[in-house]
Amino acid sequence: MQTFTHSCAATAHNSPSPPAHAHSEQLLNSAAAGRMRNPAPSPHRQPGRCADTCACRTGRRAERRFLFRFCLMAAAGKAAAFHLPPLPTVGEIIKLFRLRAQKELSQNFLLDLRLTDKIVRQAGKLKNAYVCEVGPGPGGITRSILNAGVQQLLLVEKDTRFIPGLQMLSEAAPGKVRIVHGDILTYKMEKAFPNHLKKSWEDEPPNIHIIGNLPFSVSTPLIIKWLENVSKRDGPFTYGRTQMTLTFQKEVAERLTANTGGKQRSRLSIMSQHLCTVESCFVIPGQAFVPKPDVDVAVVHFTPLVQPKIQQPFELVEKVVQSVFQFRRKYCCRGVEILFPERERLKKTEQLMMAADVDPTLRPVQLTMSHFRNLCNTYRKMCDEDPNLFAYNYREELRQKKRKRSPESTDRLEETVEENPL
Repeated sequence: MQTFTHSCAATAHNSPSPPAHAHSEQLLNSAAAGRMRNPAPSPHRQPGRCADTCACRTGRRAERRFLFRFCLMAAAGKAAAFHLPPLPTVGEIIKLFRLRAQKELSQNFLLDLRLTDKIVRQAGKLKNAYVCEVGPGPGGITRSILNAGVQQLLLVEKDTRFIPGLQMLSEAAPGKVRIVHGDILTYKMEKAFPNHLKKSWEDEPPNIHIIGNLPFSVSTPLIIKWLENVSKRDGPFTYGRTQMTLTFQKEVAERLTANTGGKQRSRLSIMSQHLCTVESCFVIPGQAFVPKPDVDVAVVHFTPLVQPKIQQPFELVEKVVQSVFQFRRKYCCRGVEILFPERERLKKTEQLMMAADVDPTLRPVQLTMSHFRNLCNTYRKMCDEDPNLFAYNYREELRQKKRKRSPESTDRLEETVEENPL
């Protein structure tokens, strides 16, 4: 991992301009000084009378009071809100550094700052918050996060081509941005933020947020990894119930939020909803991205629950849910069967279904969260009675069968070739 801060040097033609409010204050001060040196003629002034009449003095005092109040308001606004100085647009950054989206990395750039602002607003109030942005790319969402007034922004970017453009943003917001060149799948998030931000799991979520326009290729394995972190309360969730606002393919977002009986009900639905409150915020059409993907994109917000709906280890829940949805178009008992070795499969399956009080003729998409909770709790009891049961792997059993059959198939093939040489 490499970390970059705002101290990195930039080229002269890319150095940030002074803030707009500073320029306005300079103009205001010079104009006020000019007026005081050369006061404008007053309609009250008459030829031959003293210039310092009561009316003139009153007008000048009123002008000074107005200027003083204006400067106080400007100073208050400067202290209250942070805005980036004028910078090249995201499109200009892409041209300047000759950036191209790589198809093998599932990269798609979002250039419309109105949409990036809308994504950031879904995260809630970010003023003085600590934020980690995953895969900032050319920095569209990064600008919206900084303009929201965050205290600190951590950027985790795997592609080195984007680092110079991100350094430019870092220099425009001194002390606010930290850039890490690395893979978010291996980056240790438990050390990303100060320890004083940690909160008890039962308290309100900490002032920490994870935001990202995730590449399609990494979105599913990454959310599964983070859901496991939620279950174990480690990684970015060592600080408490850290909230996440992420983008997914529309179809994946529908799976994450699908209700019982829905066509998109899947393993992702159960694994995410038993650990988090999952909310689909809005859909971004594919044509908003460059290059245009073949699918639309949805923004999804996650808030970890105080208590998971299934109080079992993550690995056990994942194994049961994955097995049930292995045969999603068949009865749910067909998927439950592969939890057990072949020699005792039927007996154990019937025992599990009866103890969990689940109708074996229900389809996987028809099972409620309470059904899965009962299945997991009962399976846990069976694993406690038989310590070797949880280690059983249905796919490994199939591979062993295939290997045993292979020599016999090879012998029969050789005999057939000898009998029919042509």
